[in-house]
Amino acid sequence: MRIGLLGGSFNPAHRGHRRITLDALRALDLDEVWWLVSPGNPLKDGVGDMAPFAARLESARIMARRAPIRASAIERELHTRYTLDTVRRVQRRYPGHDFIWLMGEDNLEQFHRWRGWRSIARAIPIAVIGRPGYNAAAHATPALGWFRRFQRRPGQAKNWTMWSLPAFVLLRFRPDPTSATGLRARDPDWFRHMGRNVP
Repeated sequence: MRIGLLGGSFNPAHRGHRRITLDALRALDLDEVWWLVSPGNPLKDGVGDMAPFAARLESARIMARRAPIRASAIERELHTRYTLDTVRRVQRRYPGHDFIWLMGEDNLEQFHRWRGWRSIARAIPIAVIGRPGYNAAAHATPALGWFRRFQRRPGQAKNWTMWSLPAFVLLRFRPDPTSATGLRARDPDWFRHMGRNVP
């Protein structure tokens, strides 16, 4: 199977996550996308508005319904904290699958702060999904200075299983204005009424 991995806090999962996932499924010709709900993001340690893991996972499961999206607690099961460890363990656990890492352009801006970021790029192809307002900052990042020579054209996106690594592609879709930050600002206690409504 051809599987996209999208990691994140999903605090909460929302229609923007779903929309970019479905767009990426088509652009990359994926069979599924796994949403890797993070037990704790090392770059967000100390954030005061992080909902409990169970609520974030449930919001992802609800938002993934009736789509080729699997909300997964695999990082908790594997006891991995960093993306590099997760990628390596998932690849070992599922040797018959091809994986591509999906991340928003906002994450590209701080990719050089991820532990072993060059090793991540050498371990798995990456699809960066454009986000409004992040273009200039993301393209000035130290990571892209190193990574740019490995960029593939969007027209090559469906051939990602044949790329030699490192390799990444920048995909741009019609933007969705929904943001988890905005949803939390409007409803800080969203996780307390999970059963009644999910953003």
